[in-house]
Amino acid sequence: MKVREAPARTKDDLPGEAFAIVGDPGDPDSWKLPHHKKSILRALKGRLDIEKTVDWELMPAAVAALSPGGYRGRRVEASPEQILQAARHLAGHYLKADKPLPDTLAVLG
Repeated sequence: MKVREAPARTKDDLPGEAFAIVGDPGDPDSWKLPHHKKSILRALKGRLDIEKTVDWELMPAAVAALSPGGYRGRRVEASPEQILQAARHLAGHYLKADKPLPDTLAVLG
């Protein structure tokens, strides 16, 4: 009899790796700033370059949420360390895509 693996945790059908902030890997409610498409699941299995799964339509909102002014007036609720790590993570995507780094990421990173 084959033992089934427990399904991976997801939030909005996205794994934790699709978020810039993952407070508790076991608690999807603590995952913030989604910035990948669902195709990240294929990338995590080695079938696609993870950089091709970045959702560039979500990136501006994720970046804005890290800034003091926030996205739509609300800054992401996270520790200063989490904000810095998220800024570095998002900046990495911009650099790998050879896109201009938003000022918010340049200041935080």
